[in-house]
Amino acid sequence: MIGFLRGKLVHKAPPFLIMDVNGVGYEVEAPMTTFYDLPALNEEIKLHTHLVVREDAHILFGFSAEAERTLFRALIKVNGVGPKLALTILSGQSADEFYRCIQDNDSLALVRLPGVGKKTAERLIIEMRDRLPDLGVSTATNTDNAGAVTSVPAVGNPKQEAISALCSLGYKPLDASKMVQNISIEGKTCEAIIRLALQGAVR
Repeated sequence: MIGFLRGKLVHKAPPFLIMDVNGVGYEVEAPMTTFYDLPALNEEIKLHTHLVVREDAHILFGFSAEAERTLFRALIKVNGVGPKLALTILSGQSADEFYRCIQDNDSLALVRLPGVGKKTAERLIIEMRDRLPDLGVSTATNTDNAGAVTSVPAVGNPKQEAISALCSLGYKPLDASKMVQNISIEGKTCEAIIRLALQGAVR
């Protein structure tokens, strides 16, 4: 098991990124909460990782905080929730918001996430409610900059990159386009556009 990776960030295209670790390029899938914390390319980063082994692939998932990985591991233990859906949940809601949904039995907020139907939302609430006290996860994780939007000169086409990333997270292409069409993209990164789109989607 690979517990963490420390290396240079050489590529990012949500939800995928590539790290150069001593000359080896690791492709990692990460939730948007992790992408919001990433530095510029060629800067050093450390990610807590979880390796999923399938018959046809070995998939490495990365998280900027140990708390994110802990929650991810708890989610994939829920019946009917695989790694891809767990990543979508972590991308669409902060840990604080997710815990609130569980504690308040708010299935309506959960079903707004792609791939989460009514039955899955109810299952999440039932199974995760009993696990929350044992997770040891602070609900303050990643809330210090939850409302922040990075504004830097954009490179390439951040709007199209954002739409592509939303599709990778499970949104239909038409829905992804609608989510970003009213967002002012001037000076915003792909990650900033995705953040705004996801904030609008879960309201």
